[in-house]
Amino acid sequence: MAIDQSKVGRVVAEQMEAIERDHEGEGCEIGDVCVIVEIVCPNNGEVRVRCSDRRPHIRTGLLMHAMMMGLE
Repeated sequence: MAIDQSKVGRVVAEQMEAIERDHEGEGCEIGDVCVIVEIVCPNNGEVRVRCSDRRPHIRTGLLMHAMMMGLE
């Protein structure tokens, strides 16, 4: 059975709409992107991370910045 990808698509679409709304007409562009997905299985689970830039310092920096934003 295939995994339903609609949740990922919906979250990404909502994020893009918010970015467009908040930065319309500013000449901004998308920089690096990091996607974190929790996989829930009947007997276990895992967390998967994929970033557009695979350099470790970029990945770590994006994740650390996101963590700090969550603490504000």
